Amino acid sequence: MNLQPARASHLRLTKADRQQNLPHHKQFNLYLWIAIGGVLGTYARYELSLIITAGKGAIPWATFIVNVVGSFILGALLELLVRSGKDMGLRRRIRLLVGTGFCGSLTTFSTFATETDLLVKGGHLGVAVIYLVLTTTFGLLAAVVGIRVATMQLRRAGGKN
Repeated sequence: MNLQPARASHLRLTKADRQQNLPHHKQFNLYLWIAIGGVLGTYARYELSLIITAGKGAIPWATFIVNVVGSFILGALLELLVRSGKDMGLRRRIRLLVGTGFCGSLTTFSTFATETDLLVKGGHLGVAVIYLVLTTTFGLLAAVVGIRVATMQLRRAGGKN
C-alpha cells in the first residue's frame, strides 16, 4: 500500500504563484512598486511647490492642486481596478504603484492640516476656513468625477458596469 501523496504535475505552483500566495508583508516586490510610485509622486509635488508658491496669509494652491488631482486619480484608478477583476498580478502592481505610491506621496493631508493651522495662527481665519472648505469639497468632487470618468470609459470599452 502506497501512502505517498499523489504529485500531479498540473498542481505544481510556479514561482509567481508561490510569491502571490505569500502574505503581503513577505512580498518585497510589492514594496518596490510602492517606493517607485512614492518617488514619482513626491517629485511631482515638490516640482509643483516650486512653480506655485503661496504668500503669507494666502491659500496654498500647490497643496490644494495636488490633493484635488490625487483624489481624481485615486477615484478613477480604484474604480477601474475594482471593475476589472481581482486585486492580483498586474492590477495589484498598478494599484500599489499609482494608488498607494504615487497618489499617497503626491497628496498630503499633513501639509494641508499644517497649512490650515498656520493660517489660523497667523490671524487668517477666513482664509483658513475657505481653504478647508475648498480642499475637502473639491477633493470629494474630484474623486466622484474620477469614478464617473472611469465608469464611462469602461462602458465605452465594453467593460463591466
